Amino acid sequence: MIILSANTQWVLLSTMMLGMAAGVIGCFAYWKRQSLMSDALSHAALPGVVAGFAVLGAKSLPFMMAGATISALLGALFIHWIRTSSRVKEDAAMGIVLSVFFGLGIMLLTLVNKMPGGQQSGLDSFIFGQSASMVRQDVYTMIGITLLVFIVALAAWKEWKLFLFDPQFAAGLGLSGRLMNMVYMILLVLVIVVGIQAAGVILMAALLIIPSVSARYWTHSYAVMLGLSALFGGGSGIAGTLISTLGNGWPTGPFIVLSASSLFVVSLVFGSRKGMLVMFLQQRNQKMALSKQSVGRDAIERGG
Repeated sequence: MIILSANTQWVLLSTMMLGMAAGVIGCFAYWKRQSLMSDALSHAALPGVVAGFAVLGAKSLPFMMAGATISALLGALFIHWIRTSSRVKEDAAMGIVLSVFFGLGIMLLTLVNKMPGGQQSGLDSFIFGQSASMVRQDVYTMIGITLLVFIVALAAWKEWKLFLFDPQFAAGLGLSGRLMNMVYMILLVLVIVVGIQAAGVILMAALLIIPSVSARYWTHSYAVMLGLSALFGGGSGIAGTLISTLGNGWPTGPFIVLSASSLFVVSLVFGSRKGMLVMFLQQRNQKMALSKQSVGRDAIERGG
């Protein structure tokens, strides 16, 4: 029996809540065909984290998270501006913002590390995550963000379905697409910002993308996919955290992503809707049915 320390229990709870929130928001991004948006905004948050440290000259997590929020929102605004004011497609705009902001973040990180005390700032941990450094207040923050995501998703259940699946019909009914987009973007940024401490700016995108894609292999239902994605995300957080406790200094974020990837592989092969095994069996049954029909027609023709 594994006995977990009090700090590990807090980390376990926080990564579970983070995975559930990321699973829900990841579904929204999947249905909007903006899975790359989470990757772009995760990387766009890095300059804000470093700038928050550089302004104060000391590590203040609330200030650094505020900087990450501003930086990620700026990234979202730049993506929107590039897409609406030029012929550049949305995925290309996301790629541009991802590269530029992440490059800016690495440059600022290099400069800050040369400052007095910069090497001890621990800013490098925000690239790949360091959940072991999380405290009880961080857990409360993640619980609050997760509850906010669930409340918004459930309170506007019909509105989200209209907005995600038929935005033109939703606009015809008077639903503001701009408002829904703004709410979606704010929730996405909040989940990214609270999650980068645990998973890092590079791996956070995987936690937003993989659970929703995995859930899609099991169902076509909006409600079921939302629940499965939250379950897969939370389960990945729990599994990754528990695995990381088995070794000395094992990073939690990468193991969370590997756990989510394992669920994806299982879903890809055994998923009841689009799984490779199901598709193979369906194709084989269709071929057998066509073969029987062909044999039957040949028999009828010979009999005639």
